[in-house]
Amino acid sequence: MKNTKKLGVLLLFVTTVFGTSLTIAQNLETEFDKILSENYSGENPGVTALVFKEGKVLYRKAFGMANLELKVPMKPENVFEIGSITKQFTSVSILMLIEQGKLSLDDEITKFIPDYPTNGKKIAVHHLLNHTSGVKSYTDMESFMALARQDMSPIEIIDHFKNEEMEFDPGEKWKYNNSGYIILGHIIEEVSGKPYAEFVSENIFKPLGMKSSYYGSMTQLIPNRATGYSPVESGWRNADYLSLTLPYAAGSLMSSVDDMLLWHKAVHNNKLIKPESRALAFTNTTLNNGDPTNYGYGWSVSEVNGTPSIEHGGGIFGYTTSGIYVPEENLYVIVLTNRDGSSPADVSVKMAAHALGKPYAETDIKISLTEAQLKKWVGNYAFDEDVLRSITFEDGKLFSQREGSDKLPIFPLSENRFIFDGGLTTYEFGIEEGKKVVNFSARMNKSKGMETDKKPATEKEEIAIDPEVLPEYVGEYELAPTFIISVTTKDDKLFAQATGQPQFEVFPESEDTFFLKVVAAKLVFGRDDSGKVTDVTLYQGGQEMKGMKK
Repeated sequence: MKNTKKLGVLLLFVTTVFGTSLTIAQNLETEFDKILSENYSGENPGVTALVFKEGKVLYRKAFGMANLELKVPMKPENVFEIGSITKQFTSVSILMLIEQGKLSLDDEITKFIPDYPTNGKKIAVHHLLNHTSGVKSYTDMESFMALARQDMSPIEIIDHFKNEEMEFDPGEKWKYNNSGYIILGHIIEEVSGKPYAEFVSENIFKPLGMKSSYYGSMTQLIPNRATGYSPVESGWRNADYLSLTLPYAAGSLMSSVDDMLLWHKAVHNNKLIKPESRALAFTNTTLNNGDPTNYGYGWSVSEVNGTPSIEHGGGIFGYTTSGIYVPEENLYVIVLTNRDGSSPADVSVKMAAHALGKPYAETDIKISLTEAQLKKWVGNYAFDEDVLRSITFEDGKLFSQREGSDKLPIFPLSENRFIFDGGLTTYEFGIEEGKKVVNFSARMNKSKGMETDKKPATEKEEIAIDPEVLPEYVGEYELAPTFIISVTTKDDKLFAQATGQPQFEVFPESEDTFFLKVVAAKLVFGRDDSGKVTDVTLYQGGQEMKGMKK
């Protein structure tokens, strides 16, 4: 009788534990479904997502469409361009070669590219891996982006940016830099004697059984390839063509969620590199002054609601991706989408937080404030790196807008603390020495803004000019062989359209100078001695490009 009672208690315990686990799993699936379906609905470009924790796949699903024109639904097996997640593979490849004694982190780039103009600066492999080299990132160059359709070799890409002025001395600052990973790809080729694509395939894809992973190609037939899309006002369009020789070791790989799980397992279990090398990749590197970069080698160093994480996202024409790894609990979340313009980073972070049992606060948990309380914080705030954020009051709400970005609502949690939709980013306002200040917090990214009189482009005051002058500016201006700005007029307004980009209205701020409101940019027209418009100079992002009228 006693044994029967003990058996009954044991069965009850097993049933309770199993039932609880099942309920947790079901609740997680419901939360994941909600997060993904809210962002990737049925008739739009879609998403595949996988959540793995402590040896088990907790979730593996797809939403939306893999191809809009053929009405093909997304499935978990679909293959995507993973963009900058490629940098993880490049980093591990470099660390593999270091373990083989073929190079070191301290090797200068002139060892592999003897004619590289370093101007007496020591640019080492370490600086390339953690984005502290100071080399100009080629994707920041307007002239380079005009070459998006052109196939180029790694050396041709390097030749295009190597003579650009360095942005800072190596190790002095951190700035995300695709050029550094182009150079790393070239180093892999020089050291291994094999093309980058071949090295990755032979040393990573094949040994790990990653049969749905490729060096990207626009001509190769790739089974289960999801078509890439870009948003437009009316819905969606096919993404612009990009020669995948250009992202190269910084962003040209393709994969699926299942293959990315194989990659995660290999990294976690030290199948490709030793634990010491993995620790290097995951270390929060520092600048020369000791400040953290929040970046290792090919991985960002961050946190998910207080739990340390290692992660990276990717963005490339038609695709955005995000992968998060929480070493403490062997948790891996990978989210791949076939649309650009909207990163799934927040989605993956929320999924990781739920898997950890530490979900972020929902934005519907907020309070009501009076109009006066809300308007108290209206103004423009200047942050480091010349970042300008504007707080405005509209329709009973506060909105935040970084110059050149979308306007987003922020919701009050208290009189001075506000949260963005999604719950991952907060503002905390205050008063210091009679001026308004705001502490911005987006996970590991924390910065402070001070009230300023400076106005963003959207608040610039346009002047009135004679509409009869506008036709003088009409024409095509060649800023580079394949980069043209077309200027047109309609209804007494002036419009400009750059190659491969939408058309935008430009507004006069002075004679022959026009500004854009959608981004921080302006066009300055030049005239000859007779007063005829002959050229235009585009000023944007600290760069200037001059083009002659055709």
